[in-house]
Parts: sequence; C-alpha cells; structure tokens
Amino acid sequence: MSVMLQKLNNIRSLRAMARDFSIDVLEEMLEKVRIVTEEKRNEEQLAMQQRAEQQEKINTWLELMQADGISPEELADMKTAIAAAPKKRASRPAKYRFTDFNGEVKTWTGQGRTPKPIAQGLANGKSLDDFLI
Repeated sequence: MSVMLQKLNNIRSLRAMARDFSIDVLEEMLEKVRIVTEEKRNEEQLAMQQRAEQQEKINTWLELMQADGISPEELADMKTAIAAAPKKRASRPAKYRFTDFNGEVKTWTGQGRTPKPIAQGLANGKSLDDFLI
C-alpha cells in the first residue's frame, strides 16, 4: 500500500490532514470521493451483470446439449483430440541433384541455403538448370 493510501485509510491521519484544509475544500474532496465511489460501484455492478448473462447463456447451451444427448465431457474430449493432432506439411520433392565433395549424389529441394557444391557450380558459370533432376 502506498503511503498516501495508508494515510487516507487511517482516521487519525485523516484528522491530522484535515486540520490544514477549510470546510469548503473538505466538502469538495468528499464530493469527488463520492463520484469515484459511485463510478466504481457502477463498474462492478455492470461486470456482475455481464457475468450473470454469460452464465445464463452457458446454462442454456448446456440444456440444449443435454437435450441432444451430448455431455460437456464429450465436447471437451473432441476439442482436445482435434488440438492434439497437428497437421504436418508434406515434404517438398527434390528438384536438383548434385555430387558433394565426398562423391555422394545428393538432392536439394530448392528451399533453404544453397548447398556448397551447387553454389560453387553457380560461381563457375553453371546455371540451376544444369542441376535439375
């Protein structure tokens, strides 16, 4: 808690601070505190009303599901089953064939970093068409 909030929350500290202010200033401060309190009360009431409406909608959906013979557990199981099976992207087919420095024949899809033997061939005047499968 901040020092100011501690002072405002303590009656003795409030009385000590009030000695420095006139009645008019204290009345004005009281009115501002009332306004802020009312705003906070309205915000909380609105939030509580929204939670009640949401709970009412949830209850309505639960009743509809139970009428159709669907349990909430089944619905949750379906959601986790769908989320648990991520789809993998199919691997790309190789487009280029080259011989590496060890004499092994390898392939490259054309994605990612260019293999060194192909890069050296390109630097020596060859084109990618020379490496096509």
